[in-house]
Amino acid sequence: MKKLIGIALVLFLLLVACSKQLDETNADKQTAEARKNELILAIGSEPEDGFDPTLGWGRYGNPLFQSTLFTYDADFQIKYDLAESYEVSRDGLEWTIKIRQDVLFADGELLDAKDVVFTFNKTKNSASVVDLNNMKKIEAKDEFTIQITLQEPDSTFIYTLATTGIVPEHAYSNTYKENPIGSGPYQLVQWEKGQQIIVKANPNYYRKQPYFQKLTFLFLSEDAAFAAAKAGQVDVVSVPAASGESKIEGMRLIQLKSVDNRGVMLPYVVSSGETEDHFPIGNDVTADIAIRKAMNMAIDRQLLVDGILNGFGTPAYSVADGLPWWNEVTVIEDNRVEEAKFTLEKAGWKLQDNGIRAKDGIEASISLVYPAGDQIRQSLSLAFAEMVEPLGVKVTPKGKSWNEIEKVMYSQPVMMGWGSHSPLEMYHLYSSSTKGIGYYNANYYSNANVDNYMNKALRTTSQGEAMKWWKKAQWDGETGFSAKGDAPWIWLVNVDHLYFVNEKLDIGKQKIQPHGHGWPITDFISDWHWKE
Repeated sequence: MKKLIGIALVLFLLLVACSKQLDETNADKQTAEARKNELILAIGSEPEDGFDPTLGWGRYGNPLFQSTLFTYDADFQIKYDLAESYEVSRDGLEWTIKIRQDVLFADGELLDAKDVVFTFNKTKNSASVVDLNNMKKIEAKDEFTIQITLQEPDSTFIYTLATTGIVPEHAYSNTYKENPIGSGPYQLVQWEKGQQIIVKANPNYYRKQPYFQKLTFLFLSEDAAFAAAKAGQVDVVSVPAASGESKIEGMRLIQLKSVDNRGVMLPYVVSSGETEDHFPIGNDVTADIAIRKAMNMAIDRQLLVDGILNGFGTPAYSVADGLPWWNEVTVIEDNRVEEAKFTLEKAGWKLQDNGIRAKDGIEASISLVYPAGDQIRQSLSLAFAEMVEPLGVKVTPKGKSWNEIEKVMYSQPVMMGWGSHSPLEMYHLYSSSTKGIGYYNANYYSNANVDNYMNKALRTTSQGEAMKWWKKAQWDGETGFSAKGDAPWIWLVNVDHLYFVNEKLDIGKQKIQPHGHGWPITDFISDWHWKE
């Protein structure tokens, strides 16, 4: 009898063990099944201004929670999103846009013309980075038709329409940036400040539902994000160039080209008074075109890419390399030290016993300011100084805070960074009308021919015509704002955006990335999927 009881007990224990193992197996299967529909990403820092398009959210990529009237494809062709048709008047002042009638916000409310009108009026009055000063008025002609009247024709306005997410008038408040409601592919579920946000697919999305129903964005330091990737805790992680040669099991490196550029802004005019805030303007050394041309010639941009970016980048020759409005003939030959020396000698910059050139009693000695704490800009500044030293030009790199840089950037060279998906950025950097306004044309560059070309580009109603004039502004064979022309900038490198991505994840074709490593990769995230 005892023997039978013993056998029964053993069988019972085996049955319990098998049941437990089966439960664990089923749980693992359920967990794995759930993971098929979600992603965990560590791609950048927490947006300081939250997720409000009227304050600038999404202008460098997909606003994620909101839809835009137009959008770009991977080749920068303008496509319809909320808009289904549009017309521009012959004088270029009136834009009439018809929008879809089947779009709901995530809360189930209909998106109509009033929401578009509200969004653009709110954006214009928000004093944000989105420039709508040229918009005279916007009005709803009917429930699904908007008419926008401009002060002056503006061919780049289409790009503003493609990057400004539409917010709901009925659900907008002072806390919208923390609780965004939109009509985009995803909606915000939870935001743990300083840690993460969790989003889920918007069930009311008017296009194809995203493959991934849940996304978790972790806000981690570079080191912590890299450690999380190595531990298999994230599917996508952004990494700096210093980590690009690392290996992470189960992940592959994605190297995205960008116009996230770095370059030296050179004061263009001689010392000439002060700004309204009493900051000095101009620099007697860099005001000489021979100095600007010679330094542009002497730089070995590929060496900067290889040595500072570990090869993860490209030489830069403009603010818009590779974009549709870029003029490829502006690429110059690098590392022409002897030719650069001859240029300086011919212009009257004579070498002194101390190894520094001088002209009319002025030594070729300048400071190069960079934001302290930015390792790449510091390294570029030090390398730049070393590369131009053989010319007899002394460059002294100085790290400063942005508040300090704002006081000296009108009179001292600055290691800057730009790169957007709109040619309007070129206008802001090189137009006479923007001299001394903020960070853009802080070097007071001015060229009447360039102004004429850019104004023609802005005022035409033809995108093809606009591209022609944008390119001529860079170089028309005789003049322009590129290194072949006036050379008010020395563009150095475009920084590749690097991500380690789960080797089973397909993120499709990406656009050339804008300034800002991180969020722009989400541009086509609703199309991402696991590989078959």
